[in-house]
Amino acid sequence: MSHPRSTLTAPPPPAPVAALLPGHPTPPWAALPAPDGVPDQYALGKSGEAAAIRWYEEQGYTTVGSRVRCASGEIDAIVRSIDGTVVFVEVKTRRGSAFGGAEAVTAKKLATMRRCAAEWMRQDTAGVSASVRFDVVELVYTGTAFLAHRFEGVEDGAC
Repeated sequence: MSHPRSTLTAPPPPAPVAALLPGHPTPPWAALPAPDGVPDQYALGKSGEAAAIRWYEEQGYTTVGSRVRCASGEIDAIVRSIDGTVVFVEVKTRRGSAFGGAEAVTAKKLATMRRCAAEWMRQDTAGVSASVRFDVVELVYTGTAFLAHRFEGVEDGAC
């Protein structure tokens, strides 16, 4: 008795990440280039902020400012999206995941970001109305790259 020959086929490829995240043209994570041998936490933070800004720029955002100081504190980066939305970015860079990254952005830190954003908007937009958004970018340094995860539209802190 002959049995029909079964054919094994590979499963279909997974859906593109953009299809899994409607409204997101690119996934909220990436591997970003990083310098080798970052000597201290300050240099690591600066390198992480620069990598996060480049990541936004690669996706069509325009950098408005970095390390912007105001009376209430500092904003790591301010970028403008293609649609004109002003995005205030907090970057958390770590050497590993043991100490948390995005979780370090508490409601208190987000309130400080909002105060800084309001101050910056009053000074730098000359009364022009614009949509605003608060993002947190978490970067984990692997020694050769940053593993990045972006949290868009953070409202409550503690991503």
